[in-house]
Amino acid sequence: MDDLRPIDPDGDDAAWRLGAVTFGYADEDRPADFHFTAPGRNTWGLYDDTGRLIARATDREQSQWFGGRLVPASGVAGVTVAPEWRNRGVARRMLTHLLHRAHERGAAISTLYPTTLTPYRRLGWEEVGALTSTAWPTSAVAGAVRSPELSFRAATDEDLPRLASLYREAAEQSAGMMDRSAPARPLADYHGVTVAVDPAARVVGYGAWKRDSGYDASGTVTVDELVGADAAAVSSLLWTIGGWASVAPTAILRLPPDHPAPLLFPSTGGTVHARHPWMLRVVDAPAAFAARGYPACVEGVIDLSLVDPECPWNAGEHRLVLAGGAGRLEPGGSGRVRMTARGLGAWYAGVAPATLRRAGLLEGDDPLLAAATAGPPPALLDYF
Repeated sequence: MDDLRPIDPDGDDAAWRLGAVTFGYADEDRPADFHFTAPGRNTWGLYDDTGRLIARATDREQSQWFGGRLVPASGVAGVTVAPEWRNRGVARRMLTHLLHRAHERGAAISTLYPTTLTPYRRLGWEEVGALTSTAWPTSAVAGAVRSPELSFRAATDEDLPRLASLYREAAEQSAGMMDRSAPARPLADYHGVTVAVDPAARVVGYGAWKRDSGYDASGTVTVDELVGADAAAVSSLLWTIGGWASVAPTAILRLPPDHPAPLLFPSTGGTVHARHPWMLRVVDAPAAFAARGYPACVEGVIDLSLVDPECPWNAGEHRLVLAGGAGRLEPGGSGRVRMTARGLGAWYAGVAPATLRRAGLLEGDDPLLAAATAGPPPALLDYF
């Protein structure tokens, strides 16, 4: 069992079947234009002595926003092991190989959506946030105030660059949201995309939604994205969603944790409809800390001792030097603050040091530790 190599086009069908059985889409055919190894997507396969594919994992080349700057990342997806080979160290070998190759190509961090936390925690990833959908009575959402200055219409393809700009403005202020290389998601991905337009005919917000089946008590409207340039745009778009109340009594909103929407309507009665946790790991510590931004008011040095057996190039004593909203990680220092790989990834994403200390992922303290990576709660709007 030593044949670990990129999946080539001849292996696409076998890779699809392995994932289809694991993730429950065995009745679906692989799209003819989908390939596991393609520009921006690197999929590794592990084969047994007979040449049969027994495991695969994909490294997606992507970037994510932290501190107002883009950090090069490896999005791990499609980690799959054949049933007969589970609990035999196969996933560990695949993921360790993926981390090393992602490091070689320049990834600074890695993120993923786990189906189970334990194997990823063993390799240094830690949960830092969740993609969460919350269900509210649509009648409550209708309590949002519409601005008389704004009008609404269905989005067209000509709006896509503006929608991408609105998304980017929100993503830049986040901790974790993805850079989207395409102008925006295709409008066909939704049943509708409603835009809010100001008196100067400028699009100032959008809501991307799907109308689910049923028009009785089970009826729902699901809003995958709600982005507005200001409070008036967000509130007015919520008001349009409230217009579904007579046929869709439940509105399901997928929002980042710091989204202003719940502050703009009577939001009592909301319940979690779905929650998909996501995890982060630092792949290249010097590159990761150099790439992200920091609060401009934070200046000084934090001495770190990093423990990372899976990515040994990160391990040892380092000094994080912060000045002018930038940071650099240098060898040396006293090792005053000791972190595991899990603790490092969580702290990088903004999890409070006090929380990590109580979890045993961090030892020691420094006056700058909490302020250095402080910011909005980690957020993602893209599932991969």
